[in-house]
Amino acid sequence: MIENSAFSPQGSRGRRRRDDHGGFTLVELVVVIGIVGILAAVAVPRFFDDQPFVERGYYEEVAGALRFAQKLSVATGCPVRVDVNAAGYDVRQQQPQGGRCNPADASWGLPVILADGETLNAATPAGVAVSPNVTIVFDALGSTNLGADQPINVGSWSLTVRAASGYVEAL
Repeated sequence: MIENSAFSPQGSRGRRRRDDHGGFTLVELVVVIGIVGILAAVAVPRFFDDQPFVERGYYEEVAGALRFAQKLSVATGCPVRVDVNAAGYDVRQQQPQGGRCNPADASWGLPVILADGETLNAATPAGVAVSPNVTIVFDALGSTNLGADQPINVGSWSLTVRAASGYVEAL
């Protein structure tokens, strides 16, 4: 029986043929690395821009501080004042007198202290715009001193404090 060299695994010269299925060429690797580099230059900065997250976080923080102030005024029966402006927010109560609220205290010198011992205030993060500057006083019933509902803008987010009820409407 004569063996046909064209179909022989050893080829026509008696050597084993090499299969070319084992890897990538240098040109293919360079092209892939170039494409990955272009994608990285375009896409990666989007992952590191945290400004929308900072805005949303501060928005939630301001809404939480307003809600806490309203609940605290109802729980203690003492008015609570919240100052919100471009620099930050600050929550304070009137100084007590004889174990009760002192309605004559116009200094609002008592900072609200949270359970962890921190005061309820914060500075506005860099790059976040807050408007307008507003002072809200929640009374013992939770309502406010506002004549009308007050929108507060934190970056691209907006919340509203309802004048009559003190309800903080935030998304």
